[in-house]
Amino acid sequence: MGGFRGGFGGFGGGNQMQNLMKQAQKMQEEMQKAQAELDETEVVGVSGGGLVKITMTAKKVVRAVEINPDAVDTEDITMLEDLIVAALNDGYKKADAVSEEKLGRFGGLGL
Repeated sequence: MGGFRGGFGGFGGGNQMQNLMKQAQKMQEEMQKAQAELDETEVVGVSGGGLVKITMTAKKVVRAVEINPDAVDTEDITMLEDLIVAALNDGYKKADAVSEEKLGRFGGLGL
C-alpha cells in the first residue's frame, strides 16, 4: 500500500494545496481592499434636474443632502418628499453599480 505519499492523493500533493491556499488568501485580501474602497467612494443621487442631491458612499451611507430653495414649496411638501425619495433611489442605483464594478469579480463571495 504505497498510495499516500506526502500529499492529498489525486490532488497533486501538498504543494498544489499550498498554492490554492495562497490564492484564496490573496483573493480575500483583494476583496477586503475593494470593500474598503466602497467606504471611500462617493456617489451623488440627483432628482428634479438637480433640485435635490444626496451624497452617499458606495455602501449607501448618506453623507449629505442638498436641497435647492426652488424645490421648497410650502403648498406642495409632497413634491419635495418625492424628490428626496427619487434622489435616494438614484444614489442607491449608482452605489449598486459601483459595488458591482468593484466586487462583481468575486462572484458574491463573502457578501
